[in-house]
Order: sequence, then C-alpha cells, then structure tokens
Amino acid sequence: MSKLSKQEKSWVFYDWANSAYSLLITTAIFPLYFKAAATNAGMAASTSTAFWGYANSFATLLISIFAPILGTVADYQGYKKRFFTFFFSLGILFTMFLSIIPNNQWLILLICYVLTVIGFGGANIFYDAFLVDVTTEVKMNRISSRGFAMGYIGSTIPFVISIAFIILSQKKLLPLSVTSASQLAFAITALWWGLFTIPMLKNVHQVYFIHREPHPISNGFKRMLGTIKRIKSYRPLFLFLLAYFFYIDGVDTIITMSTSYGSDIGISSTNLLIILFATQIVAAPFSLLYGRLAEKFKGKTMLLVGIFVYVIICTYAYFLKTTLDFWILAMLVASSQGGIQALSRAYFAKLVPKESANEFFGFYNIFYKFAAILGPFLVGLTAQLTHNTSSGVFSLIILFVIGGYILTRVPESVTK
Repeated sequence: MSKLSKQEKSWVFYDWANSAYSLLITTAIFPLYFKAAATNAGMAASTSTAFWGYANSFATLLISIFAPILGTVADYQGYKKRFFTFFFSLGILFTMFLSIIPNNQWLILLICYVLTVIGFGGANIFYDAFLVDVTTEVKMNRISSRGFAMGYIGSTIPFVISIAFIILSQKKLLPLSVTSASQLAFAITALWWGLFTIPMLKNVHQVYFIHREPHPISNGFKRMLGTIKRIKSYRPLFLFLLAYFFYIDGVDTIITMSTSYGSDIGISSTNLLIILFATQIVAAPFSLLYGRLAEKFKGKTMLLVGIFVYVIICTYAYFLKTTLDFWILAMLVASSQGGIQALSRAYFAKLVPKESANEFFGFYNIFYKFAAILGPFLVGLTAQLTHNTSSGVFSLIILFVIGGYILTRVPESVTK
C-alpha cells in the first residue's frame, strides 16, 4: 500500500469500507434477522423467503434499469462524486435505520433493506467508474485487485466483532438480547462503511469528464441511446460484456448457491459459517496474486486461468461428498473468486472511453445484475431433472466454456 498514491489508497479503502455491508447485511446476519422477525409476526417460512426474494429482485431490477442513464449523466463534469455521495449516504442511512427499527416491524425492515441495496449498488457503479480517474492503465489490474483483497479482509473484522456480540448474548455473557446484538451489528456495519469512506470522499475526484451542457438528464439520455445505436463501433467492449455475462454468471451462482449446496450434502450450519469466514481470508492474498500475475502475463490470460479454475471447481463439485471435500471446493473458489472479479473490472476499465466511464460502467452493472438469472435457473433445472444437486453445479461448466471462448476474441486493449 505504501507504493500507492493517495488517490489510489483512498479508492482501495472504499472496498474495505463497503464489503462489511456485503457480508453482514446481504449474506450473513440480516437475512436470518429478517426471517426471525417475519416468523415472530406469524408469517410462514416459505412466505418470508418469497418476500425476501421479491425485495432483492425489485432492488436489483431498479438499479439495473437506471444504471446506464445515471452513469451517462454522471459523465458530466462534477456529477460523478455527487451521485456516488448520494447513493453511499442512502445506503449508510438506511443500514443505520435497520439497527433502531423494532424487530416486529418486518415490512418496514424489508423496505429499509431495499433502500440499502439501492444505495450500495448505486454507489458501486460510480466507485467502479472512478478507477479510470485514480490510476493509469498499466496499474489498473493491481489497483483493482488491491480493492478486492482489502474488501475481503475488511469485511471479516466487523463480521467477527458482530458474531462475537451475538454469541456472547446467546450465552448470557452480555446484558444484551440476541435481537439487540444483531441490531448492534447493523450499527457497526453502517459506522464501518461510513468511517472508511471518508478518504474516498476527500481525495478521489473526477479527472475525465464531458463538459456540462444544458438539460443534462435529457441530453444524457440521448447520449445513452446514441451509444446503444453505435454499439457495433464498440465491438471489443460488447464482446467483453458478452463474455463477462456468461462467466460471471457462473461465478455469482457458485457464490450464491454454495450455502444451499453445502446444506444439501449435510454440512452443518456451524461448519458453513466457518468455511465462509475462511474463504474470505484466503481470497484476499489470491486477489493480490492475480493482480501481480496480470501485470506479467496480461489481464486476459489470468481471466482465462480463473475461468479454467472454475471449470475444475464445477467438475470437483460433481463428486463432492464430505465436509473435507467442501473445504477443498471452498478453497478453490477462494483462489480465484476475487481475482476474476477484480481483473474483469480492470479489463473493462481499460476498454472504455475514460470520459464516458460512468455510462459504460452502467452497462457493466446491467450485465452483472442480469447475469444472476441464468446460472441459478440452470442449476435448479438440472438438479430437478436429475434429482442431483451436484449435477446442477456441474452444468455451470457450460457458462464458463462459452464465456471463455468469447473472451479469447476480445483484444487486451483498444485505441480510444
């Protein structure tokens, strides 16, 4: 980190800041908290699961629809930081609200959660796009990888603190109920997210931009439509997004389905939690390793290596039977999960016209969000037809093979 500029360090630290939200609110604690709140309100488990799914789908769809137009407007001088600050503040504010809303108000909790998802996802569009402003093309692989590595480490600290409070409250070693301990975890998440975003707000500024015009929203919308019409002139970008759509779908599906898959083969919830924590720790150095190797062997080569590792993961999953097998699988995922996401972000940043980075990262966001549809459907359909969850995971090889093949047709960089 000592070799990074102030702007690069500040940008990297936002991954450290917001990853606490990803782990505690999206993945680990709040989903269980909401389920408990809904159950206490007399709601059936299947109904609360359905509402949880609807809430996530609605928030994701809303961000995906508005991402390109928001990005296009943010390309005008001075707008990128404003948009980032608005969404970041929205996410933190409603994450803090989660800590004070009574747990018998399940609907208000769910509405606040949706607003946190919108805040988190919206801020990430502009955060990713700031990569072109804080560093050079030569260093993008390394800086993007540093971000993911810092995110993995940063998320584990508030996670461990929060889990400790919950466990101690369960054992009556703290004068807190489990509900209060969970609410304290949400407050810790908001404070962590806000505190470590200060360097980003202070030191990162928009360098590449389009000069302001009258009526920025309507003109931005026109520019976005013009980009779509001229998509053929951005062939490398389009090819990369198509490749990304397929292979990141496989990556994201393995992340989101891993807990259910482990549960199906008999892995205990305690072991799953420990494995989740270990995966975060192991993923950090491997993210850095991918960034360094990308500088030596090029980003596309390392992306193809990551895709190949995921093909091995899908194959190994087919034969998985024991807890030890699941540990091995999780460590294989940790070896490439952060690297493939970090290098994808950097690769895309090298391809986009810098003054229109926000607009193009809006499209990047759409492809990432909608990629979350095909993989889970493929796993579910295959598992249902074969009556075997392992076959469902094995079927994801199709996505990695298609994505890898298309990626080979994309140039390393283009003249912009």
